[in-house]
Amino acid sequence: MTGSNRTDLDVDVVIVGAGFAGLYMLHRVRDVLGLRTVVIEAADGVGGTWYLNRYPGARCDSESYVYCYSFSEELLQEWEWSGKYPRQPEILAYLEHVADRFDLLRDVRLGTRVEAARYQDADGTWRVRTSAGDTVTARFLVTGMGLLAAAPYTPDLPGLDTFAGECHHTGRWPHEPVDLAGRRVGVIGTGSTGVQAIPVIAEQAAHLHVFQRSPQFTVPARHHTVDRAVLAEIRADYDAIWAKAKWSLSGFPWQHNGRSALDATPEEVRKTFEELWDQGGFRFVFGSYRDLLTDIRANDLAADFVREKIRETVADPDTAAKLTPTDHPFGGRRPIIDTDYFETYNRDDVTLVDLRESPIEEVTPRGIRTTAGEIELDVLVLATGFDAVTGPFTRIDITGRDGLALRDAWADGPSTYLGLAVAGFPNMFTITGPGATFGNLPVSIEHHVEWIATCIEDTLRRDLAVVEAGYEAQQRWADHVQAQAERIVAGPSGSWYDGANIPGKARRPLFFFGSFGLYRRTCEDVAANGYEGFDRQPAV
Repeated sequence: MTGSNRTDLDVDVVIVGAGFAGLYMLHRVRDVLGLRTVVIEAADGVGGTWYLNRYPGARCDSESYVYCYSFSEELLQEWEWSGKYPRQPEILAYLEHVADRFDLLRDVRLGTRVEAARYQDADGTWRVRTSAGDTVTARFLVTGMGLLAAAPYTPDLPGLDTFAGECHHTGRWPHEPVDLAGRRVGVIGTGSTGVQAIPVIAEQAAHLHVFQRSPQFTVPARHHTVDRAVLAEIRADYDAIWAKAKWSLSGFPWQHNGRSALDATPEEVRKTFEELWDQGGFRFVFGSYRDLLTDIRANDLAADFVREKIRETVADPDTAAKLTPTDHPFGGRRPIIDTDYFETYNRDDVTLVDLRESPIEEVTPRGIRTTAGEIELDVLVLATGFDAVTGPFTRIDITGRDGLALRDAWADGPSTYLGLAVAGFPNMFTITGPGATFGNLPVSIEHHVEWIATCIEDTLRRDLAVVEAGYEAQQRWADHVQAQAERIVAGPSGSWYDGANIPGKARRPLFFFGSFGLYRRTCEDVAANGYEGFDRQPAV
């Protein structure tokens, strides 16, 4: 355990999680506001997602120069990224550097899980019980557990516990290298994680079987489009870049071209798509036409373009057909950035198993049996995703006012105010909670941390005992989130965006699908209007 060896502790703020969110929250409330603060982190190191996800090919799919903190100009200028999309070790090294540079580790308790957090009606404090048997009492509770990594999902596969080979979930990949050379490997899942891991595993394994549940739209990364010279130019123009990113559609320093794809000629549309395809990355999704995600006719143009690229890339027409998504709009599931994903299926030592045609019947000691027969494997890789957004919360016994359990409050789906607070849970804030924006997460995280810190500062300055989301404001926001999801034709399409990937999970949009700029303006207006929608009670 890093930090103090004290057991029971009394602080102003307790933070759960030491990833991007928790580290900056600690710096903001401890070093800027001067509050007594402790961070509790289950892992043995800082980094959150980037500490836990070490699978082959793990890397960021947002450009490095905006997948970082912007709060410190010195930090921006001193850290040098290697290229466009940094791999996991580089991002982890960055976060470890931040922790060292701002002396954060002295107030981080590593290797310690939060087991329960209970609001005390009698004195208005939070009591947090940890796996070490400690109790932390705090005025404010802030969650920074992340959207995904804290809650990996393993499907209920019959016989999984009988498999005699190695089995690893990508979200809990061993820290020591896994030797795949000369071995028969099976990967279940072709979401973002699987798409990253599959090409790298194929280069190592004797033979790779990919068990595909759903084909995916992907866009090539094009790593070569950003090199050290480009990054040097960006560092000289960071103020303008961050200004664009923070008020953009999705947290990146570009916007759509302002035009409707339906008003452009087929030749113009083709030219735009080709140019963005060659640039690579999320620019293809968020930087083309204004109605790409709001009009199914415009969306179909992009979807057909990507389908054509799949057919051009994959040599075998039958394999290409199985890899081509037809059951959801482009962007209806999380956009994926790939490196040689479709090219991988041209290898003789890679076999695609379409689970729509041949479902898995059971895992056997020797491998996987589908309806078409048994496939023998030495290593099984579960790229099966996460109980996203709400999973990290419901794994902890969080209890608010009058004994209200968060699990019960969210039994029919999560509801928050602005993704920042929950009615019935006083003095608790959620960084990127359900109902917040989703895109380039460090931009969201910084905004949330700064908004929460300012709210805490205002609460203390006014000598208020409680700041709590109001139920009416929370319901209005939930209705707004639902309306935004319905406006987007490429909104939730039976994926983790709305909880559909977890059997029995209530279906509800987990994100605000409006723009980052619109969301930021809404939050600023709430604060400017005296934290409108919050119940703020004076100290007795």
